[in-house]
Amino acid sequence: MGRTFHAFGLNHQTAPVSLRERVAFDDAALPAALAALRALPGVHEVVLVSTCNRTELYALTDGDGSGLVDWLAMHPAGSTDLRAYLYQHRGVQAVQHLFRVAAGLDSMVLGEPQILGQVKQAWVAARAQGTLHGALDRLFQHAFATAKRARTDTRIGAHAVSVASAAVRLAQNVFARLDESTVLLIGAGETIELAARHLSEGKVRRLLVANRTLLHAQDIATRHGGVALPLSELDRHLAEADVVFSATASRETVVKRAQVEAALATRRHRPMLLVDLAVPRDIDPDVAQLKDAYLYTIDDLERAVEDNRRSRRESAAEAEAIIELQAIRFVEALDASLHHAPLKRLRAHGDAARNEALVKAKRLLAAGGDPNDALDLLAHTLTNRLLHAPTHALREAALSGDAELARAADKLFPPFDEDDDAAEPAPKA
Repeated sequence: MGRTFHAFGLNHQTAPVSLRERVAFDDAALPAALAALRALPGVHEVVLVSTCNRTELYALTDGDGSGLVDWLAMHPAGSTDLRAYLYQHRGVQAVQHLFRVAAGLDSMVLGEPQILGQVKQAWVAARAQGTLHGALDRLFQHAFATAKRARTDTRIGAHAVSVASAAVRLAQNVFARLDESTVLLIGAGETIELAARHLSEGKVRRLLVANRTLLHAQDIATRHGGVALPLSELDRHLAEADVVFSATASRETVVKRAQVEAALATRRHRPMLLVDLAVPRDIDPDVAQLKDAYLYTIDDLERAVEDNRRSRRESAAEAEAIIELQAIRFVEALDASLHHAPLKRLRAHGDAARNEALVKAKRLLAAGGDPNDALDLLAHTLTNRLLHAPTHALREAALSGDAELARAADKLFPPFDEDDDAAEPAPKA
């Protein structure tokens, strides 16, 4: 079996957040993970895409890629087997899946633009780690071009709705007016930046931004009219928040049940909405058991964005047609280039043999040698260089009983008949 493209993974459609968070990789964990994946038998190239809604492996491998499935299914070591939650694609289906992901067609929010940037970040990380260099690299670059075309030629990206904007809309629709609310943002990444922008546009009454690195919180707060806080002061300010959005890269929960319980007591049990946009989760799931605390996870937003999905389905069908066509064209072009590779190598070998023979003949002539001797040297050198490799291969095939190569040689080099030369037209003067 030759080299094949594979895509393996789980996403918001196949696994709940409690499982997705177990196989989430932050920036610090990516290099070691990529090195481990590349070291698996038969893996030539690999990219790891990890976002709040998906963890996926894209690879070029020998065989069926089962080693990649085993690695992902049992990550972290000793955990429950995740095979029941994994999807697998190969060949043109793997190509098409990547194109759909990059274009936002496989996202919770149909057509959302953030996923393209996240896929590009994964591509950059794999390049930096040296796990991406050939056909898979070309596939990702084609995916970026296809995603751009799908968004340009259709309305799949019109009025794009991000997870952050869906969360803000959820708060407005089911909880409180923004102009009457204090909202606390925890984190300083892209999702929090987007949430801050939507809240500012919605005229939120008061905006607090808390982060471990105060400088990053200050950057967001300054741009959107908020107040920055160090995360260490969360206990002091949590009770002020009517709505909390959290999206950090922490491996541990950031907001504990006891903290929310204390905040609710200070608020005299005025309700609090908490929206956890992180994977792994930032907010202790037990918070949902508290009276007057309303906890939503990223999976709950699935229902909140259904209206957006319905409005984009017609455009999505057009984008799907573009992606299907581009996937087929990419695979056909790659197959053609692979089939032409032996011919290119043969021509390169012939060119090298000719150049070597010419150099030797010209050197002999320059030294005053007989032109006939130069011609003999040219013919002898050229013949030896052209026939050395196939002669050696045929000799080895004869010793090993490789009849297939012998039959191929018969087709390439039919029996020579001197009379054939006589049948050739004489060259024109």
